[in-house]
Amino acid sequence: MTPDPQPETLEARLPAVTLSCLAWGPADGPLAVLLHGFPDTAWTWRHLGPLLAGHGWRVVAPHTRGYAPSGVPRDGDLHVAALAADAVGVHEVLGGDDRAVLVGHDWGAITANALGAHPASPYSRVVTMAVPPLRAMAGNGPVVLARQARMSWYTLFNQLPVLPERTLERLVRHLWAAWSPGYDAREDVAHVLASLREPAHRSAALGYYRAVARPWRVEAAYRDWHRTWTGTPTVPALALHGARDGCLDPRIAARAGAVLVEGAGHFLQLERPDEVGRLVVDFLGS
Repeated sequence: MTPDPQPETLEARLPAVTLSCLAWGPADGPLAVLLHGFPDTAWTWRHLGPLLAGHGWRVVAPHTRGYAPSGVPRDGDLHVAALAADAVGVHEVLGGDDRAVLVGHDWGAITANALGAHPASPYSRVVTMAVPPLRAMAGNGPVVLARQARMSWYTLFNQLPVLPERTLERLVRHLWAAWSPGYDAREDVAHVLASLREPAHRSAALGYYRAVARPWRVEAAYRDWHRTWTGTPTVPALALHGARDGCLDPRIAARAGAVLVEGAGHFLQLERPDEVGRLVVDFLGS
């Protein structure tokens, strides 16, 4: 039976935040948790979610902490370790077992790599898109690194107070156009701007970048997860990357072992959904 492409919605009530999730597939299927990045929402999985559901997976895609309709975390922590703890919490509250898998894009990929490297992770396999393991990206030459530094200007911009919040709509539109040139992102941008309409949500989304510069502020509850936030997965892992990505140089990703998807930019799961879906299903199975 072909799964309904329209998701159901559910809530995962965690200690510090309640996450609103999109979900597809049979309630008794093995759990596949899909994590989005910036500037994006859980709707980025509107192609892959139904596809995995058709292969028997119970697919759950949270709007990650700070992205409405999920809440702003009560503890204020926006480190990767907190995102990892949330992914573990989703597994727990939804009754995941040892078959569960984790798929992430952008910040979701960083989170998936961190959990894939942690011995206490409940996820048996990870798929990452657009950001390969951070430690695996070493060894690139000065020309490549200089280009990447220019491409990563927004990470410094997002450290500024107030201005990024005030100009977020312009930034979101610019990044989608620059990172996935030629892709019609109107639907996705609308989802992002709706998610980040309120000032607290805007600051939370930008806070992911600000948290990286303040590792000493990781809450005690997340410090163990913080140990592997730059780690390389020890569980079976698949890294995918758009060959035309305008966010992270594809040469860096290829050197780190990522499979390049031709004709795709940063948001490869939306630009080449059939090719990306085939690669993910081949790796995860049914």
